[in-house]
Amino acid sequence: MDTSPASKTPVPWTDDDLIRHGTPAFRHTNLALFAAGLATFGLLYCVQPLMPQFSAHYGVSAAASALSLSLTTGVLAFAMLFAGGVSDSFGRKSVMVASLLSSAVLVLLTACMPNWYALLTIRTLLGLTLSGLPAVAMTYLTEEMHPESIGLGMGLYISGSAVGGMSGRLISGVVADYFGWRVGVAVVGVIGLISGLVFWRSLPPSRHFQPKPLQWRALYARFTGMFRDPGLPWLFAEGFLLLGAFVTVYNYLGYRLLAPPYNLSQTVVGLIFGIYLIGTFSSAWMGHLGGKLGRRKVLWTAFALMLLGTACTMTASLWLIILGIVAITFGFFGGHSIVSSWVGRRGGTAKAQASSMYLFSYYMGSSIAGASGGLFYAANGWNGVAWFVGVLVLAGLLIALKLYRLQPLPQILTPPAPMSKGAMP
Repeated sequence: MDTSPASKTPVPWTDDDLIRHGTPAFRHTNLALFAAGLATFGLLYCVQPLMPQFSAHYGVSAAASALSLSLTTGVLAFAMLFAGGVSDSFGRKSVMVASLLSSAVLVLLTACMPNWYALLTIRTLLGLTLSGLPAVAMTYLTEEMHPESIGLGMGLYISGSAVGGMSGRLISGVVADYFGWRVGVAVVGVIGLISGLVFWRSLPPSRHFQPKPLQWRALYARFTGMFRDPGLPWLFAEGFLLLGAFVTVYNYLGYRLLAPPYNLSQTVVGLIFGIYLIGTFSSAWMGHLGGKLGRRKVLWTAFALMLLGTACTMTASLWLIILGIVAITFGFFGGHSIVSSWVGRRGGTAKAQASSMYLFSYYMGSSIAGASGGLFYAANGWNGVAWFVGVLVLAGLLIALKLYRLQPLPQILTPPAPMSKGAMP
């Protein structure tokens, strides 16, 4: 691989200096982005297993307790619409580093908040600071990775996200059982701070990024151009449905398993979040498989698996419930890996905005569906949650079957230079 300085071409598809798997640059990039995923999603989701404790401590309902996550993801969704544009002006790495370190500090402050409303305020601010990482990380990968390696690279980044989501939930849940929820949240904050420093040191600087001033008219044109693409709006919808279904399951799983007839402890419920480790395999494997066989041919299987898993959770058997959670988790991370890399490839010259819009839809799914699930839980218990999730997943499956017939990239969003053979979505 040529290690000379990158050219100034804005079309990375034809640049031989892109990062390829098997090189030191690929290993450093993935170490950094693995640490970023670990920090971001640990900080974001560490409150999820604590929701029953919030209900008991503050005397709030399940739906109100879910606001500790839904407010964060709701603000995160809107802020990420602008994160890509900010990184266009200030640089990818600098925005991501500031995002990680400030978010870790806010989570440490969360452990000190004296009342429920103060906690919700900090969690709302967290959505703003976290926004600088996910959308920009996707853009960084699509700019710096070779088309043949981006599926694997995106999968490995999402693997870090899976470990972060798992460890944030697991650590906060287990530590809270012995030392209280404040200590559990503080430990996750410290881990996030260390991971942010690892990211700062390890991530190679952008070599295919050209800073440009934030131009609102051009930004508006890029956003509107995306919706003329026949595939991108449906991919945005898939993001909404994927995370909406997934977060709803995990938001209310603890309430079910802590109650009769299971009566599990907070520690055991926290250990169940170890299922997240499956995502470290499924995201990389299905992302790579989608890159080889075609994303349209693989995506529908992720939703089919999630639908089967949702049906398993409606049984009374604890083992079948756990098996269902495994299937939902495997399908979610695999589907997210495929869709997110697909968005990056179809975004073309508007890839920063495409990534931002995808993640806006993705986290709005978490915010809206995650909070709405509490209403179904209050009305019909777990079966109400499962039916709600089943409808979301079925809609995602139908869209995936529609995307199966999606045509190759339209000329309006492709770069001016010819695409390589591996560039078809």
